Amino acid sequence: MAYQFSSSVAFGLNLSKRIYYERGSAPIPAPAMSRSSSEYLPTAPMCYAMITDPETVENPDIRSYQPYVHGSCQPPALIPLQLHGVAMEVDCCLDTAFVTVTGKWRVHCVTASSTCDCQVAIPMGEQGSLLGLEVTDAERSYHTELISQKDDKDKEKIAKAKDGYFLKSQIYIIRIPQFKGGSIFSIKIKWTQKILFHNGQFSLSVPFSFPSYVTPVGRKISKKENIILKVNSGAATEVLCRTISHPLKGLLRQAGKLSLSYEAEVPAWSSTDFSFSYTVSSTDIFGGVLLQSPFLRDFDDREMFCLYLYPENGQDRKVFRKDVVFVVDISASMKGSPLENIKNGLLASLSQLSAQDTFNIIAFNVEVNLWSPCMEPATEEAILKANKWIDTTFIANGGTNIMLPLTKAMKLFQKSTNSISLIFLVTDGAVDDEREICNFVKNCVTSAQSIHTPRLCAFGIGLYCNQYFLQMLAQIGRGHYDAAHDLDSIDFRMQRLFNIASSVIVADITIESLEDLESQVLFPNHIPDLSLGSLFIISGRYDGTFPESVKVTGTLADMTNFVMELKVKREKDMKLSNVLSKRHIDLVTADAWLLENEELKEKVIKMSIQNKVPSEYTCMVLVENNEGKKEPIPGPFLIQKVYRKVSLQRIDLDNQKLFLGGMSLGFGDTKATAKNIPPAIKEAKPSEGLMQKAASTCCSRLANNCCGMCLLKTCACVNDQCTIVCSQLCAALACFELIKCCIELCDCDCDCFD
Repeated sequence: MAYQFSSSVAFGLNLSKRIYYERGSAPIPAPAMSRSSSEYLPTAPMCYAMITDPETVENPDIRSYQPYVHGSCQPPALIPLQLHGVAMEVDCCLDTAFVTVTGKWRVHCVTASSTCDCQVAIPMGEQGSLLGLEVTDAERSYHTELISQKDDKDKEKIAKAKDGYFLKSQIYIIRIPQFKGGSIFSIKIKWTQKILFHNGQFSLSVPFSFPSYVTPVGRKISKKENIILKVNSGAATEVLCRTISHPLKGLLRQAGKLSLSYEAEVPAWSSTDFSFSYTVSSTDIFGGVLLQSPFLRDFDDREMFCLYLYPENGQDRKVFRKDVVFVVDISASMKGSPLENIKNGLLASLSQLSAQDTFNIIAFNVEVNLWSPCMEPATEEAILKANKWIDTTFIANGGTNIMLPLTKAMKLFQKSTNSISLIFLVTDGAVDDEREICNFVKNCVTSAQSIHTPRLCAFGIGLYCNQYFLQMLAQIGRGHYDAAHDLDSIDFRMQRLFNIASSVIVADITIESLEDLESQVLFPNHIPDLSLGSLFIISGRYDGTFPESVKVTGTLADMTNFVMELKVKREKDMKLSNVLSKRHIDLVTADAWLLENEELKEKVIKMSIQNKVPSEYTCMVLVENNEGKKEPIPGPFLIQKVYRKVSLQRIDLDNQKLFLGGMSLGFGDTKATAKNIPPAIKEAKPSEGLMQKAASTCCSRLANNCCGMCLLKTCACVNDQCTIVCSQLCAALACFELIKCCIELCDCDCDCFD
């Protein structure tokens, strides 16, 4: 799919050579396409003209009368539109970044008398989630909405949605219909992405690298670039900027807050991604509690709270000794690239263990293969033996059985007072007994939450595994969860997840003073450990009076007690409902799946629509704004009657929503797992036809689903008698439509003839 997209862009760039420009204002030539599938993939928000008829490719201002081009482009050629202005605002709150990009594009490649559909490409950063899109031109405007998937008809439309899809795991494509040649339109895009935390430092990277061929041609065209960055750590300590990619200047520096901006006329648009890293100054663990009242139209009228803990900067803090069991899926679906990447990630994780740690490896399909009958010290000799065992044992074959290896892994651990027991599960499949597995893990977790109780981390590959099952396993096991939706990211993401899981500095955390709150809801239900690799966040809703301070206790790696009093404050600048909504929706969705609870599903729908965050039970649609849009009505009274009748018949077509697919992850595919189909990545095949909705008649549906060339080839093979019959049938259908139109005309009030 990525290669097809790149090929369409390459063809579009070649096609754009037909465009005539003034002397001395020729565009910068695009680089020749290589064999790489990533060539011409968007590295910043982009717009493309979808060209099906190459004859329409022309400068809308200056005709060059190029030779006629025969044929059509299927799939459509994609010509990158010229960018006439861009502004980006990045708002960092705790571990979440809210990105808003506003740009102006011109349809510079289509004649003024023609129209074309446009494709908007939205590359998002780490764990990006699209929040919304607004499109405005001189005549029309569009915006996105989230609607419930309760209606079966809507579910069918969502399943067939072709107007929105993922090109790759973090690149989303949306089609916008019918822009006139030469028109200028603006697009406002909003999304969220994760701020990474490593070695006490936060880092953020936003796709903002524009290719040279989107720079507008012409000396008098203004090119203004604007970037605004805001950071709110929630803490009362100073935010220190470490690295930044663009020349931003300081606007505001306060305790826990930072504001920077940049605005300039540029000769060419930004050619590098916007990257920024910062630290929250501290030499020890610190945190706080933020409170906020619900906004006016919040369906949940309880108060909100957010408790956070920052690990100390640096690596001086002692981490717990680890007893690790790697549980790796080697079923037939893992054959090839997935299993090779897992091997690399596993070997890299083993190299991070110290000699004081112990480990074991379980490879499973329908059977279980143990590297050793007991836990082994992570010596160089043992790791070398494990490497050889992995090479000989990791051969993809068989089906998938997750319960059996997890049962074996639980039995490997012996009670210990100074180590963290960790199960690291890697799979690409879904199984029928997932709820039973969750209940089994829940029974294995003791109510006392002692250190020797195994933590469980889950790593999913592709879209056939049930992501919410894996999230629930990690939540119950007080571990962490991640997934790789691109096969080439398996190695990196697997190592990163293991780094987080293996760097625990405070275990068995308890939060006092919250038991007395009424109607308390905690996210997540099972409190995880504090790790050097991630920010610790516990949030929820409550009724009653919140205490002035909260006591947090736990156990440090040297087995001493950890005690900290956290101050409570009312937060005004940070909207907690937005910051916490994505994690709340994911956690409630996992609960709804596990309990098969309809009330929880309804809650997810309300949270999703209220906070404009996609979920499994909602769908994003593109809606045209009809406010202030009036069509002229013909003068004579009889014609007005007919016009209104025809207009009423068109209402359903005009008000149809364009369903955008690919937003949800789904709950796994047990059939695909049983058939050992290789992991599906987050990528969908777009429609090759026009985006216009088919009309209600069978003839129009046939016309919309058959291309002209195919029709001509078919007609060439038909004999004369069949041609005569088809012609008579078409004539009869036309007569019926004419009679229907006459009947509708006669239905008009006859008073007008008096």
